[in-house]
Amino acid sequence: MNIGALIIGDEILSGKRQDKHFAHLQSVLAKRELELSWTLIVGDDPQQLERALRFSMSSPDLVFSFGGIGATPDDRTRQTAALVKGVEIKPHPDAVKAIEGQFGEDAYPNRILMGHLPEGSRIIPNTINRVPGFSLDNHHFMPGFPEMSWPMLEWILDTHYPHLQGLRPKSERIITITKGRESDLLPTMNEIVAQYPQLKLSSLPKLGAEPQIEFSLRGDAEQIEKAMQHVIAAVEAAGFIWSDYTPGK
Repeated sequence: MNIGALIIGDEILSGKRQDKHFAHLQSVLAKRELELSWTLIVGDDPQQLERALRFSMSSPDLVFSFGGIGATPDDRTRQTAALVKGVEIKPHPDAVKAIEGQFGEDAYPNRILMGHLPEGSRIIPNTINRVPGFSLDNHHFMPGFPEMSWPMLEWILDTHYPHLQGLRPKSERIITITKGRESDLLPTMNEIVAQYPQLKLSSLPKLGAEPQIEFSLRGDAEQIEKAMQHVIAAVEAAGFIWSDYTPGK
């Protein structure tokens, strides 16, 4: 299962607020030996938001969405999710009950609108003010406030995906190549991709007085070693220098 993130809000794109969700989500997933496959940051523009949700909701990916589920005119995530799903927005009985329980008569006429969710939604409890998030299939929509959404994130993973563990590559080998260019090794890299499709290949050039390439392979340890020996043979045949990567150097 691929894992994606949607971070929603004009305030992120304009720089009024700095996003904190991306780094936090990475750390939460890493504890479960998981990692993100993709992330989108999108503003409140209806067409842009619809485009992003049509992309993410057309896949079976597990997606965590942060922001835009309030009741103000710039909060359009609930409505857009319903549009993409092809369902109506309706009062969700559990969401309505939670909001009424928190605010009483003050829930009306405005706060209660946050309990109007796409038909078929499952609510995500909010331990801060009881205004819930909601889930549609493997998409989980939460507020933009970290103090609310981060406990929700943990609840989602613990409640719905306790089995989802250890999917990130467990082994990695990195070598540093000097006196060589990526273009010189491109045929070898293409061979590795073709012969070892399960491995994740990364080539990161470093500019400077002596250009370097930080080359890594992630995945099955046995496949990594076989593939890396292929790469090292090509590096040495080309007259380049390589060494195992040392962090900080």
